[in-house]
Amino acid sequence: MSKRLKRIFQPKAIAVIGASDRKDSVGYSVMKNLLAEGFEGDIIPVNLSHNKIQGKKSYKSIRDIDKEVDLAVIVTPSHTVPQVVDECGQAGVGGLVIISAGFKEAGEEGKRMYEEIAHLARHYGMRVIGPNCLGFINPHLKINATFAARSARLGNIAFISQSGALCTSILDWANEQSVGFSNFVSIGSMIDVDFADLIDYFGTDQRTSCILIYMESLTDARKFMSAARAFARSKPIIILKA
Repeated sequence: MSKRLKRIFQPKAIAVIGASDRKDSVGYSVMKNLLAEGFEGDIIPVNLSHNKIQGKKSYKSIRDIDKEVDLAVIVTPSHTVPQVVDECGQAGVGGLVIISAGFKEAGEEGKRMYEEIAHLARHYGMRVIGPNCLGFINPHLKINATFAARSARLGNIAFISQSGALCTSILDWANEQSVGFSNFVSIGSMIDVDFADLIDYFGTDQRTSCILIYMESLTDARKFMSAARAFARSKPIIILKA
């Protein structure tokens, strides 16, 4: 499991599916943040209509990319996401961050798409963060795969939140107070990767000395407690329950 999550948090190549030159779009902000942060790996835009996005060669489909992609960040409209996830699986993508919203919270059709995405991810063995999330930041590797207006300082706290709105507020506060992070994760609707998975992952991360969680709901208490017990003696785990 940690090996598969590593392809999300320590990727060598990142595709942004739905990348854009339109400045008022999420696809623009995610692409801009990745480029501005200085990530040393490949950043590859995917867009149906354009051959170049923000100065980078763009591809019409993830399947057209002629190199291995570890992480795909998906920012396309919700009705397109199941097909995009299927294409990512066919292309051998390691993991997904689905920023797109409009699934479980958007009625029966949204729930159907949510279940289809979960099924496809399991079928292809891809780990998924989201949907309906802000993304994540790994300051050590200069990755800002979010659409937030500010990035995270370098530090040793792994921050995990279900609330995207809280994430933006914490980033503002942390920058003003010079508080840094080893990783900063907006977990969203938890279609796959949950709190326990991230405790397992950051529990063995040498750059993380403590884990801070903002929790709105918990679906698998047994799994969560098992992960927390395994690492609580070596790394403080602080939880704020909404």
